[in-house]
Amino acid sequence: MTVQPTIATFAERHIGPRNSDAETMLKQLGYTSLEDLVDTAVPANIRQSAPLELPAARSEAEVLADLRALAAKNITAVQMIGQGYYDTITPPVIRRNVVESPAWYTAYTPYQPEISQGRLEALLNFQTMVSDLTGLEIANASLLDEATAVAEAVLLMRRANKKHADGKTVLDADLLPQTIAIVKGRAEALDFEIEVADLSAGLPEGEISGIVLQQPGVSGHVADHSKVIADAKERGAMVTVAADLLALTLITPPGEQGADIAVGNTQRFGVPLFFGGPHAAYMAVHKGVERQLPGRLVGVSKDNAGLPAYRLALQTREQHIRREKATSNICTAQALLAIVAGMYGVYHGPEGLKAIAQRAHNQTRALASVLKGAGLELVSEHFFDTLTVKVPGKAADVIKAAEAKGINLRVIDADHVGISTGESTTAEHLSAVAEAFGVAGAAEDIAAGLSAEPEGFGLEQGMQRTSSYMQHPVFHSHRSETQMLRYLRRLSDRDLALDRTMIPLGSCTMKLNATAEMESMTWPEFASIHPFAPAHQTKGWRELIEDLEARLSTITGYAGVSIQPNAGSQGEYAGLLAIRRYHLSRGDEQRNVCLIPASAHGTNAASAVLAGMKVVVVATAQDGTIDHSDLNAKIEQHKDSLSAIMITYPSTHGVYDADVREVCDAVHAAGGQVYIDGANLNALVGLAQPGKFGGDVSHLNLHKTFCIPHGGGGPGVGPVAVAEHLVPFLPGNAALAEHEGKGVPVSASEYGSAGVLPISWAYVAMMGGEGLTNATKTALLAGNYIASRLNEYFPVLYTGNDGLVAHECILDLRELTAKSGVTAEDVAKRLIDFGFHAPTLSFPVAGTLMVEPTESEDLAEIERFIEAMIAIRGEIDQVIKGDFSVEESPLRLSPHTAAAAISSDWDRKYSREQGVFPVPGLKQDKYFAPVGRIDGAAGDRNLVCSCPPIEEFAN
Repeated sequence: MTVQPTIATFAERHIGPRNSDAETMLKQLGYTSLEDLVDTAVPANIRQSAPLELPAARSEAEVLADLRALAAKNITAVQMIGQGYYDTITPPVIRRNVVESPAWYTAYTPYQPEISQGRLEALLNFQTMVSDLTGLEIANASLLDEATAVAEAVLLMRRANKKHADGKTVLDADLLPQTIAIVKGRAEALDFEIEVADLSAGLPEGEISGIVLQQPGVSGHVADHSKVIADAKERGAMVTVAADLLALTLITPPGEQGADIAVGNTQRFGVPLFFGGPHAAYMAVHKGVERQLPGRLVGVSKDNAGLPAYRLALQTREQHIRREKATSNICTAQALLAIVAGMYGVYHGPEGLKAIAQRAHNQTRALASVLKGAGLELVSEHFFDTLTVKVPGKAADVIKAAEAKGINLRVIDADHVGISTGESTTAEHLSAVAEAFGVAGAAEDIAAGLSAEPEGFGLEQGMQRTSSYMQHPVFHSHRSETQMLRYLRRLSDRDLALDRTMIPLGSCTMKLNATAEMESMTWPEFASIHPFAPAHQTKGWRELIEDLEARLSTITGYAGVSIQPNAGSQGEYAGLLAIRRYHLSRGDEQRNVCLIPASAHGTNAASAVLAGMKVVVVATAQDGTIDHSDLNAKIEQHKDSLSAIMITYPSTHGVYDADVREVCDAVHAAGGQVYIDGANLNALVGLAQPGKFGGDVSHLNLHKTFCIPHGGGGPGVGPVAVAEHLVPFLPGNAALAEHEGKGVPVSASEYGSAGVLPISWAYVAMMGGEGLTNATKTALLAGNYIASRLNEYFPVLYTGNDGLVAHECILDLRELTAKSGVTAEDVAKRLIDFGFHAPTLSFPVAGTLMVEPTESEDLAEIERFIEAMIAIRGEIDQVIKGDFSVEESPLRLSPHTAAAAISSDWDRKYSREQGVFPVPGLKQDKYFAPVGRIDGAAGDRNLVCSCPPIEEFAN
């Protein structure tokens, strides 16, 4: 009898430790089986009683075939809908070497700048491009989408306008409809007035905090906004312009017209439609308000050798530090997509971008000329790439005729149709559109229109841009594919991402992003679908999303899930809005107090403030659990106004608190709701369901537990899962006036960052219920193994039953720091010399490191990290013994660059070998940080939104 060879399942590929490795790890912990470890660590009163009822695990080949079948149910078309989303061409060199490259997509947020110089330079390119095109001095490193970026700008204007902070915000009626819906949702929760008005007719009466204009408008109209901007300034209002970056290559930028803020989307800079996202929004501001700018800002500093170096500037603004005083709850950017957009600008340069814009504009003028010649009326004679055409009573017929030719146009109403051209539009597409409007045989006229400028309409003379932009050498140096390929490789080589090393970040769960999960993301049947395409063209997308939401409901134990929130912070916000709407629906308008433990993620407090709630902090007990006496006192004090409590489970301290049901019961008894932060769900899947042990709502992190890669700081997806009574308050569709009768929308498109959802769908499908549960168990094993092995060198701060942690542990360095002066930051920087990204630094407890190895790391890599940490402890002991001072130690002088290692001026108190090769294994495989320790204070003083010239590096 022939014995068939055993082929490894996907779960076995995803989970790092082999069976023999697991036995070694269990032996270290004193357990004979993984089940015994889990039974001891996880409180029995929260354990789920039955295995996850999910479809059986599928192989990689089977899941890819399933995805092909789903993709085939989507109908690809020429997308001329516009409304903020456009067909674009992703240069293959960027698609293959950024979007599809693990060197870029597996990187973490660049909080450790010495090992993030490549992606920081790429993000600075993005900022520089945005700043130049908008005509404003400072731009951030991306936001989530255009609609939420406008909402952030509205809040910024209200903060920065001290004189009229309480005035109303006026939105121009020509804004994108989804933007108006998002801003109205923010305003409702924060209780300030929004007025939508036709600003071409002038400003409305009353006190105004700020106004928002669209350039071009959703109608396509390109307006000279200089007068309304001047009028607004005269009345003490601030001004935001939502601007199409591509149009700004041809028309006068917002900064030159006097605007304070510019926001928008960079999707058409080479980023696929992705059924609505992920896409990188942008925000640029004039000098003076940059310290209130939401999101991240890359600045230029210097390292300990005086060389220029990049870092995230003004990091104290980051929301996990500012908490309830945060100006925004944004914690995830769209870094990967910002890098794509920035590299699109690098590859094409200013001349190339202008040529793409001019081509789109010429096509629109040619089509407009043909339609006008046939007697059709245009809403505006001044446009860039979008037309609104009057067709009384015939809009549906035109839309249908265009669709029959494989083209999607915008449905406005029964009498109007919208048309938007783009980078991939051809003369044939224009002729087909003309035919859909009843203009036959237009090919020759279209061709003539493309070769000769029509007279009488287009851009107003005074609106044509005359200023230069993107003059930095980086936008003129990489025109050939060879140059671009090498530039991308050179930047990625400067960084440490998950494709090189374990990233043991507590709370952030940096685990395998499998190739099979990633593969379908760029298939045209998924990537080229417009978010507002007709529903019958998007059946595959909707089926995938519905199935993913159902599987997430099963996993979490909740009744309903919405994947609309495009970041974990937005999932928090959506969950709190659902709670708020629930209380209002019951007449409990006074319930606005949100209890938040002192140890909670900082975005919790920021999200609560944005949802119109008052934050009340609950103390932490000595053992890291919630202080019950303080909790009970706060509940009693606020029982009539209690809206919710926000808790993280397992706790932010990395422990399964045994009292979670007790906390939930106490809040419910007082009429409040329980929000359970899903950031640590990787320690629960298959073992316990927050929807069953007391939660009313949770947000999940698909970029953590469900394998969407971090992408250098985004994309993220933060689905919100709710109990039955909150289902009616899940986010609605911002593109529909009534939001389908649901709750407040939180993203511009109905399904948020849909483009990355196939990743999580594939992960869950390939793992199955058993695989997901085994992954959770192994994550607990790995976390406890590291805690056990390192406890004698760096004490573990908090533990639960039998001294166990959950999937992560906090290493306490405070006593060592008191004895030696060596800080947790010194350890973080020294780990770079060992080829490791640091654990989470000083969160949630200052002076500590929080470590999470994840289930994907095998024992060899875990041991390599343990070896590094033990060696570092030895160097701390050298400081304590007096072998060298902390200032002279390899810890304070790390990381060691190659230039420092070979310098003839080496005069350090330790050998080059100790500095550069502290353990033998590094001699064969060594990562050198491109810069030394970076001066953070200098970076905050130097908010230069420009890349330094190469000569500075040479000098």
